[in-house]
Amino acid sequence: MADWIPWGGMFLLGAYHGLNPAMGWLFALALGLQERRRRALLQALAAIAMGHLLAVGLAALLLLALQLVLPLSLLRHLTAAILAAFGVYRLARARHPRWVGMRVGFRDLIAWSTLMASGHGAGLMLSPFLLGPLCIASGSHGNVGIHPVWILGLRNGLGGVGAHTMGYVLTAGLIAWVMYESSHLALLRRAWVNLDLLWAFALIGAALLTFFG
Repeated sequence: MADWIPWGGMFLLGAYHGLNPAMGWLFALALGLQERRRRALLQALAAIAMGHLLAVGLAALLLLALQLVLPLSLLRHLTAAILAAFGVYRLARARHPRWVGMRVGFRDLIAWSTLMASGHGAGLMLSPFLLGPLCIASGSHGNVGIHPVWILGLRNGLGGVGAHTMGYVLTAGLIAWVMYESSHLALLRRAWVNLDLLWAFALIGAALLTFFG
């Protein structure tokens, strides 16, 4: 059962990302309501999910590649410092990047989602798992060249990114779909929860887990 904990953790972290309106479901919902078509909602969700996958996947590949040239302890400390900086920045400055408007195409949504996920440090939040036993083995880091164990770590890491994206898509898609089909959209005003503060603390928590991992 312990072998499944990292996979479950990355899936749940994806679900947490999907819960955050700033990660895309609110934008997809707005586009669906604006065009009054379910298809518009689903297309927006697909594009946003692809952008999120791209941002997280690139961050994961970078972390996994750096294992080949950097000692694991140094890599963990650098990653933890970047995550902590993201968290402090989110605490001090909660504004999100502004987009040009609601008339956007499929590729525009992918680019927007990639930038939003990258700007929130979403990919680096997987570092406690990507720099943990699931993707790291003794002797597989800090040496120039491809270590056989690194290939296994790369496979596990990319699989974890897939599990993370699945959690994200299921959560964001479910929320957007329920809100679209519901006649209680006023709940968005009455029961709104601002997750920016929680997101900042999650970044700092991920930094601590990475540092002491």
